Amino acid sequence: MILVTGATGFLGAELVKQLTDSNIAVRAIKRASSTVPALLQNNPLLTWHLADVNETESLADAFEGITHVYHCAATVSFNPKDKTQLFKINIEGTANIVNLCMENNVRLLHVSSIAALGIAKEGQLITEKHFWEYDAKAHNYAISKYEGEMEVWRGVAEGLDAVIVNPAVIIGKNAGYNGSGAIFKLVKDGLKFYTDGATGIVDVEDVAKAMILLMNSEITAERFTLSADNLHYKDFFAQIAQGFGIKAPAIAAKPWMLGIAWRAAKLASIFTGKAPDLTKDAARSSFNLSYYSNQKIKDTLNFEFKSLDQSIAEVCNALK
Repeated sequence: MILVTGATGFLGAELVKQLTDSNIAVRAIKRASSTVPALLQNNPLLTWHLADVNETESLADAFEGITHVYHCAATVSFNPKDKTQLFKINIEGTANIVNLCMENNVRLLHVSSIAALGIAKEGQLITEKHFWEYDAKAHNYAISKYEGEMEVWRGVAEGLDAVIVNPAVIIGKNAGYNGSGAIFKLVKDGLKFYTDGATGIVDVEDVAKAMILLMNSEITAERFTLSADNLHYKDFFAQIAQGFGIKAPAIAAKPWMLGIAWRAAKLASIFTGKAPDLTKDAARSSFNLSYYSNQKIKDTLNFEFKSLDQSIAEVCNALK
């Protein structure tokens, strides 16, 4: 029996859909306050189990009869106020999953992030061989994903059968305006600026597909970067604008501009009580030039990614 954590999230829901579309029964964890996404409603092969990755008693009950676990549950935030939640779910929650997998002799596929990979030297691609080095300016999300991945490696050192994936920025038509979908909304609403940064991007369907292939393989104690391609934000925004049939952002934002912007957003949040639309960490990250290699997953599984042109067009069509 397969157990999936984070099944109500964007990636987890796509993973469960692909598994059940292959006539595979799935048990999925959800909290009492969670909403079942439309993608998974009325699914006869899906059984929901009320549990929380930070509540070991309910989590232990979910492991009964389980042989494989996909650990997708995580919190994503660049808001410094979410540090406690990031560490509790992404680190402590992962440690709980690792411990239960070892106790029950369960194979684990852990969803990490490119944020947990190292920083390549100039002119190099970031690969699975790079390791994250502490940086005083690192944002809390990156730290939490790195430390969470270290919990998995700790388990591997103790005999855990596990494989890790490090997805890039995940896009897909079912995200709506949440997560990466917020980028599409910004462009659709008339964003004028772009930054000189770059990052890896991948379709959610490819991430789930690669996860299933890796879980069903005999590969263990390895990690794989999942990135269809690297895009500069200027080009990414331009492709989104093309998909919506509107003018692309044409003004290069300077660091000092975003410095003013995130400070203004922080000030506004004091009066509105809402999380700021832009944080210092997010502003700084938007200028990073990070290029990722996907050669390992291609060579290992003969894996071919969907083109980002197609993925971006699909998202735009779904949001029109």
